[in-house]
Amino acid sequence: MDEIIGGEVVFPKISKPKRITDKSKEHLHATYYGISPFNKSQRYVAVLETTVQDYLPTLNDVATLLLIDLETGESSPIAETRAWNFQQGCMAHWLDENRIIYNDFREGKFVSIIKDINSGEERIIPRPISAVFPQRKIALSINYARLRLARPDYGYDGEGDNPRVDEPFPEDDGLFLIDLESGKSDLLLSIFKAKEYLGVPPDIASPALMRFEHTLFNKDGTRIFFLARVQKNGGEWHTAAMTVGVDGKDLRACFPSPWEWGGSHFDWLSEKELMVTARYKGKKWCPILFTDGKDDYRILGKGLLDFDGHATFSPDGKWMVIDRQPDELRFQSLFLMDMMTDAVLPIGNFLEPERFLNPQIPPYWRCDLHPSWSPKGDMIVFNSTCEDTRQVYILKFQVD
Repeated sequence: MDEIIGGEVVFPKISKPKRITDKSKEHLHATYYGISPFNKSQRYVAVLETTVQDYLPTLNDVATLLLIDLETGESSPIAETRAWNFQQGCMAHWLDENRIIYNDFREGKFVSIIKDINSGEERIIPRPISAVFPQRKIALSINYARLRLARPDYGYDGEGDNPRVDEPFPEDDGLFLIDLESGKSDLLLSIFKAKEYLGVPPDIASPALMRFEHTLFNKDGTRIFFLARVQKNGGEWHTAAMTVGVDGKDLRACFPSPWEWGGSHFDWLSEKELMVTARYKGKKWCPILFTDGKDDYRILGKGLLDFDGHATFSPDGKWMVIDRQPDELRFQSLFLMDMMTDAVLPIGNFLEPERFLNPQIPPYWRCDLHPSWSPKGDMIVFNSTCEDTRQVYILKFQVD
């Protein structure tokens, strides 16, 4: 896709953004940034459709899971869900060409559903998912009811799990590993063990509900990235970026002073290389690349990407795309970075209407761009409100 001529990077040609959803309702891609909503052949993109505006979705707000056919432009509803939010959709992951897994609320519990898009057959997994590694048929799960209390825009409404409101550091809750074939799950790492490893900052709130968020398998499914967070006085939270083996062993903090460096967004470049946006040495926010378990930290972007954006790598590892929050003129930006040279190319600016940034409304309604790659690395999908309604867009790359 790229070529270096005389020391200058030749970036790929990129199309104008194309909206793939209907403006008659609100749409967002059905999963978190960095997780591809495309199926393997790239014919379908999984999105959510809703009429919810200006408030935090409740258990009564049913969203429709749609497949957008990129060949015909048609959309097909395949399911409904009551376990979703504007930041992470329903955490949909494609297991293969025709099967998708997503979160829902069934019979009083948060669960995940494996759905065959052709036959309509479905199977219920008795825990919701937070990450999936299809090749090993395993998934991760966290407590979305606890997350609803600690960070409402990332949790689910309803009594679908026990939030353990009286237990700041529970020994029986935390990160669960799911066997997708049997549906059985086991506690991989407890919140209590993470607290014992990290300690706690002095200014935590009382009571402080430590929780896990933002989980991701590495490229061979042997290690897991996650964030441990605990509320502090003033309503914000402390964050520690961590990794652990898929067997629950070899727990590590990503940074030498984990609560000081913090962490926010993330992606694995390889089995061992990991990128986390964090406060480098407790100071500036930037994307930091390093080897898991080592202190070979490298700031990406040569100073052009010193902010806390949603950064994710192309499937071949040649590129990193990252978004930036609205500037003083309310424009959100997308940037493409060449991993060989750290050269950065702006690839889009999108105006976010003021109503999505209304200070009188909590930030549950906001729309981050949340870029994700297609499996072949020739398209990027993202959310935007640039047409005064939340919709899903695609940028196409010219592949040699």
